[in-house]
Amino acid sequence: MQFKHPEILWALLLLLIPIIIHLLQLRRFKRTPFTNVAMLQRVVSESRKSQNLKKWLLLLTRLILLAMLVIAFAQPFSSNTDALTERETVIYLDNSFSMAAKKESVELLTRAVQDLIQEIPENTVFSLFTNDRTYTDVTIKQVQNELLSLQKSSKQFDSDQVLLKALSLFTDAEQTIKNFLLLSDLQGRGILDYPKNKSVQLHIVNQKPENTNNVYIDSLYLGNSDGNQIPLNIRVVGLTEGQTLPLSVFNKKRLIAKTAVKGTTQNATEITISLQTNEMIKGRVYIEDPVLEYDNHFFFSIDERNPPKVLAISEADSNFLERLFGGEDFEYSNFNLNSLDYGLLSKQNTIILNGLNAIPSSLSTILIDFSNNGGTLVVIPSEDNIDLASYNDLFKSLLPLSYGPLITLEKEISKISFQHPLFQNVFEKEVTNFDYPKVNSFYGLTSKVPPALSYESFEPFLTSYKNCHVFSASLAKGNSSFINSPLIVPTFYNIAEQSMSNPSLYQVIGKNATIDIEIEGLGQDNFIKLSQEGNDFIPLQQVFSNKVRLQFEENPKKAGIYSVLRENDTLRRIGFNYDRKESKLEYLNAELINEARTFNTIPNLFDELREDTAVTHFWKWFVIFALLFAVLELLLQKWLP
Repeated sequence: MQFKHPEILWALLLLLIPIIIHLLQLRRFKRTPFTNVAMLQRVVSESRKSQNLKKWLLLLTRLILLAMLVIAFAQPFSSNTDALTERETVIYLDNSFSMAAKKESVELLTRAVQDLIQEIPENTVFSLFTNDRTYTDVTIKQVQNELLSLQKSSKQFDSDQVLLKALSLFTDAEQTIKNFLLLSDLQGRGILDYPKNKSVQLHIVNQKPENTNNVYIDSLYLGNSDGNQIPLNIRVVGLTEGQTLPLSVFNKKRLIAKTAVKGTTQNATEITISLQTNEMIKGRVYIEDPVLEYDNHFFFSIDERNPPKVLAISEADSNFLERLFGGEDFEYSNFNLNSLDYGLLSKQNTIILNGLNAIPSSLSTILIDFSNNGGTLVVIPSEDNIDLASYNDLFKSLLPLSYGPLITLEKEISKISFQHPLFQNVFEKEVTNFDYPKVNSFYGLTSKVPPALSYESFEPFLTSYKNCHVFSASLAKGNSSFINSPLIVPTFYNIAEQSMSNPSLYQVIGKNATIDIEIEGLGQDNFIKLSQEGNDFIPLQQVFSNKVRLQFEENPKKAGIYSVLRENDTLRRIGFNYDRKESKLEYLNAELINEARTFNTIPNLFDELREDTAVTHFWKWFVIFALLFAVLELLLQKWLP
């Protein structure tokens, strides 16, 4: 038994006073002589014995009564040893898309909010955070309305982020008990390596849906056009063998295709829908699956494509450039240095210097300005001795490298940087038995930049820095076999493609994306914005002479087709979709987490917490006992002689 006010127990010493008084017998009786009546002696003796017994009983009753009152004022109770220790509470309420799955026909997030509001004590001060909101030192009444209107978020904290965020919301007080309540389905989480910190206790309510077989649209991609039509390939994941779901494709609100997708022995199923080649589409693919709704829609956009503009300035054979860029994918032009109109350069996306013996200072100045404004520059030296000074003057302003003297020595181009941006996703695996091209002579290249392609001796053949690409050898037929190598196609194609970042079919919300919009005359006071049914935002943008580069990461927040607007003019449309990482319903077993207490429901969790802080008070019983002994004293006074 414990006491809230143990200092009051010192008052029990006051019980000595009536004991002392009783023992001293302050009330003395005088002897009064009576006549010698012998028969009264026995009566007098028995009366005295009865009075002594009554006095002892009254003394005992009063002592117990006073003791009961003193103990009642000291407020006795029983509890766990740390029940009265101050507590801090931090709650993580997972509002990611996977919490939209249902259990007993109720969404996991809705059930969690309702149980939390019902179970948490009204006077409890706590901090709560979700994937996109944080509430510090609040009571449930202060946040009740916001929790009831809480929306699901496309953002999902990983395990480390959850723990770091929770620990940051606790104070540094060492004498408090810290409770971290994690209310989540633990979908897609890595192993929670929770620190063994005795002052922070982790409580997990592991909520899981009844049905974990979620079907979703994973991705889209276009196939090769056969003239009037182009195939749209749709990848659907999660169908069981024999399961069939209807799939619809819309252009705006108009249904343009409908089919059924049937599951196979493979987890993923692909179907193909034919679209008109030249049709501009604000597309939406839809399937109906009850487990999760956010991944039943997939948005895409097909706009008129602006082909990158490639201009070659040649004093060497340029037939290989004509073969590479002469199709519909690029807007290609080739000029001799003497017939070049310098006014065309600022309107290009890629400029190739092909075999120039020297770079005039006037051209060099324009190229520096072109590169600084986001244009892509490719330098291919002549097979003859070049004017090193003119080349190096250009490099000095653009990138950290320089040409050295011509070296006449056969070299094999055998080192490929597979992780370089030019060659990412080009090779299925790192190739070792490749028919590598050769060069007969090359310029020594001093560079601080890792090369994209290198000779067998690790000297650089192609070096890329930002938007500049420099070859160390001429690509003329008499000097190199590179133009006959399969490497030339992805190298030059990707250089030109990356000079103009046209929107793909769609973008993924939350991932970095860069898109170039071809536009001229955008002043400092003008800007590009994106709009979708009243959801407007201004992305991060960089203005160049002939284009605007848009960058996306934090925005948009909502999936859909967004119009790219300059004032009221629509420049193009972009489809944004939520990341599908939450669509695969795989869950972490909470019992594997170190130092965690796991619960099936939120009421079970709070029942346990209430037991930890439960206090049983006994003062009322002591008051009742005091009253009983007061009544007993009255009865003794009345009924005992």
